[in-house]
Amino acid sequence: MRSLTIIITLFTSLFLSQITLANANDLAKQKGWVVIKTTYDYPTMVKHVNMAAKANKIGIVSRASATVGAAKVLKKKIPGNMVVGLYHPRFAVRMLEASIAAGIEAPIRVYITENTDGTATLSYKTPSTVFAPYMATGGEKLKALAAELDTLFAKIAKDATK
Repeated sequence: MRSLTIIITLFTSLFLSQITLANANDLAKQKGWVVIKTTYDYPTMVKHVNMAAKANKIGIVSRASATVGAAKVLKKKIPGNMVVGLYHPRFAVRMLEASIAAGIEAPIRVYITENTDGTATLSYKTPSTVFAPYMATGGEKLKALAAELDTLFAKIAKDATK
């Protein structure tokens, strides 16, 4: 049990050290990413994402926060950081009809990060980028779903950051 705790602590420390090296500019350089720097602080941005998801009738199906983990496990304060998984069964059924393999990519995630100036950035990979590796087997059905989700995620991002 002690060795598992050590491994988890080392992994978490390594992960957290990578977080402090990364910033929104790094994400913006990644192909297929949308990166929106806002004037909102981190807690407000989290609330805005919640409200935008609800307004656009998509579920929040997962949350992961290195900030919360660092505080609880390592008793360390790091800048705000949260990954929010968004999806809905109406998309899942269509995705799986097109490609079972693409199911590993659901939910589609948005990433909220706190900037050094106290503002927050909202970032996400476009759904068409996320599903690109499965297009050969998913065909036109997956391509159409990805395009629909691209539009929806752009709307969620716009609603959350306005």
